[in-house]
Amino acid sequence: MRVTNLYKSKKPVLSMEFSPPRNEKAAETFGTLVDNLSKLSPDYVSVTFGAGGSTRDGSYETVKQIMVDKNLPTVAYIAGYGLSPDEITGVLDNYKNLGVETIFVIRGDMPRGDDFTPHPDSLAYASDMIRFIKERYDFTLGCAGYPEGHVEAESLEKDIEYLKRKVDNGAEYIVAQYFYDNNFFFDYCKKCREAGITVPIIPGIMPVYTVKMTSILSEVCGATITTELQKQLDSVNADDKNAVLNLGIDFAVEQCRGLLKEGVDGLHFYTMNRGKSTTEILNRLKND
Repeated sequence: MRVTNLYKSKKPVLSMEFSPPRNEKAAETFGTLVDNLSKLSPDYVSVTFGAGGSTRDGSYETVKQIMVDKNLPTVAYIAGYGLSPDEITGVLDNYKNLGVETIFVIRGDMPRGDDFTPHPDSLAYASDMIRFIKERYDFTLGCAGYPEGHVEAESLEKDIEYLKRKVDNGAEYIVAQYFYDNNFFFDYCKKCREAGITVPIIPGIMPVYTVKMTSILSEVCGATITTELQKQLDSVNADDKNAVLNLGIDFAVEQCRGLLKEGVDGLHFYTMNRGKSTTEILNRLKND
C-alpha cells in the first residue's frame, strides 16, 4: 500500500497511529484495540519506532501483526537517530520483505539515559535519512511537519526550509504535528505552498486524553495549549477522567469539522493506543 495513491484517489483519507505495546499486559489488549478501531475503516494505520531503535523488534512485530493478522494497510515508521547505516538498512530490509511499501521517516530524539552512544556514521537529519533511503529502496516516503515549528528550530521559516529539503530529497507526503488551533495548520500550509512544497500535508489530531498528558506533550512537542482549550481544561476536575476525556472528544470533533470544511486531504489520529476518543470522534463526524 502506497499512501500517495490514497491521497490521489480519495478525500478525506482516514489514518491512525499506533505504538508497539510497552509491556506484556498492554500486548494482551492491543489486538482488541486494533480490532475495535478497524471497524471505523481507516484507510491506513502507522506504527511508531522508538528513539535509537529502542522498539526496533517491537515495531516490526507490531507492523507484522497489523498487516498479516489484521489485514490492515500499514505504514512503518523509522527513526534513524544514532543508528548506523547497516542498522538502518537492516530495519528497512525486514520491512521490505514483509511487504511494507510506505515508510514514514523521522530523525527521532536522543534516547533517555546515559547508556546510549550514537553510531559515528549515523545520519544527523531526517532529510539525510530520506535521501539515503530513496537512493537504495523503492519505498514511498513520508515525513513530519511542524505547524508551530520544531522545538529545536530557530524559526518556523527555517523549519519550513528543512521541510522543503525533505521533500526535495524524496518525501512524498507530510503528516503534521498536532495543534489545537486550526489557524496554525492553515497558515503553515500557506507558507509551505509559498516555499514550493506541493505534496499533501495532512493534519495530525491529538485529542485531550488527560490533563497531565496534554501538558507534558505540549511541552515536548511544542504544540500550544490555546487560551480556549486552557479555559475548558480549567472548567473540569482534572481527576475526573471521563469529564476530561469527553472534553477532549468535543474539542477534537469541532476541530475536525473545521478542517474538513476547508477540504483537507485527510485526518491522522494520534491514538496513543487508546480507542474510545477516536471511535467517538469519528462516529460523530460520520453522523454530520
